[in-house]
Amino acid sequence: MVTALVGVGAGLGGLAVSVLLRAIQHLAYGYSEGTYLDGLARSAPQTRVIALCVAGVIGAVGWWAVRRWGRPIVPVDRSVAGERMPVLATLVNSALQIVIVGLGASIGREMAPRELGALAAGWLSEKAGVTARERRVLVACGAGAGLAAVYNVPLGGALFTVEILLAELTLATVLPALATSAIATLVAQIVVPTTPLYSVPQFTQTPSLLVWSLLAGPVIGFAAVGFVRLAAGAEKRRPQGWLILVVMPLVFSAIGLLSLLLPEILGNGRSLGQTAFDAVVPIGLVAVLLVAKVGATIATIGSGAAGGTLTPSLAIGAAFGIVTGGLWGTLWPGTPVAAFALVGAAAFLAAAMRAPLTALVLVLEFTGQGPALLIPMTLAVAGGVVVEYLLGRRRFLGID
Repeated sequence: MVTALVGVGAGLGGLAVSVLLRAIQHLAYGYSEGTYLDGLARSAPQTRVIALCVAGVIGAVGWWAVRRWGRPIVPVDRSVAGERMPVLATLVNSALQIVIVGLGASIGREMAPRELGALAAGWLSEKAGVTARERRVLVACGAGAGLAAVYNVPLGGALFTVEILLAELTLATVLPALATSAIATLVAQIVVPTTPLYSVPQFTQTPSLLVWSLLAGPVIGFAAVGFVRLAAGAEKRRPQGWLILVVMPLVFSAIGLLSLLLPEILGNGRSLGQTAFDAVVPIGLVAVLLVAKVGATIATIGSGAAGGTLTPSLAIGAAFGIVTGGLWGTLWPGTPVAAFALVGAAAFLAAAMRAPLTALVLVLEFTGQGPALLIPMTLAVAGGVVVEYLLGRRRFLGID
């Protein structure tokens, strides 16, 4: 019963996140139909700058107040370990993430539904009086189910729970993870579309793609490690105290000005990801968008904003795949350029998350792909994660 209620709670959290995000996007950019990128393209250029300036002010004031007067935020991993999440501070923290992403901040929105799912699971666990072991599993399930609900990825959410949050593959973890993610996804489907997040055609495997995946996987893994370390360094150096009131508005305003030329860098990464999967933009421009998206995301994190890097990582990986795969295609033609984006997204996400199975399934669910490209995707993911592991081991041993 508690497992089912955790799924319902996570689903309601994902539903609320989706409704709030969509309302803010439509209000800020004045569109009533189409995708977020369509709304950005049709809006006046100054609208993007104004929206980012407003996001910077709201985020700065909100997080300054929460961190000054609220109880310390407890992240999901510490809640899984047994700490209690403060209700009001967690709700405000999650709401601020959705508000700034809806206005165009370059950061992921997936942390908010995970926090809400974990919060609901922790509260239900306390009320039900479950054991510490059961609470750990349920809180992790709530967080994974929140991710599943907001993106309509039930299997990906369950794997996120088992592979990342619990790191334990047993019936005692798999069954509740599957159940909560399925229930949460079903509840959120009241408002969350059941279609894949990205519109991507079905591809077939080619010898060129196989060889590229084998060679590019380690390179993508190296790039993903660099991105993760940049993000971690930016988070450690985020402004303390009242400095956030100055730094965040300035950073967000600068990103807004940059969006006058490159609107695809705004938001959680879906716009850039879809641009890469469409494969109609010149490779040179995609390379510029790739660098700009990395810079905007790192700057947003460094300004003091809270949020995730899942969808930014997927978008960056897809863009990386387009650039390197497009160049490869001039030497060995015959493969649609968008297929390289798909493989690159999976490899980059897997290395960034240190979760090869979760990344593979998430990319498949995000894009509605069949099994045709599983072999090249698996090869690239394996190469990327191996490089991430070796570099992480070297850093742990202090030899890099």
